[in-house]
Amino acid sequence: MPSVSPESVSAAIRSAPAFARLGLSMRDPHYRERAIEALSLAIVEKLEAPAPVHDANQIPLPL
Repeated sequence: MPSVSPESVSAAIRSAPAFARLGLSMRDPHYRERAIEALSLAIVEKLEAPAPVHDANQIPLPL
């Protein structure tokens, strides 16, 4: 399991869908609940994703 740091959690929150972040402040409890589920899913997906492996032998291509 990857280590969890405040930086990794904040990066996961920043990359979550906008409706999940904004939905936390909605008046309707149904929308808030959907936003909580979406935000927690986005955080878990981001934290469980394997770290990208960079091959030193790979030639970088300019964009």
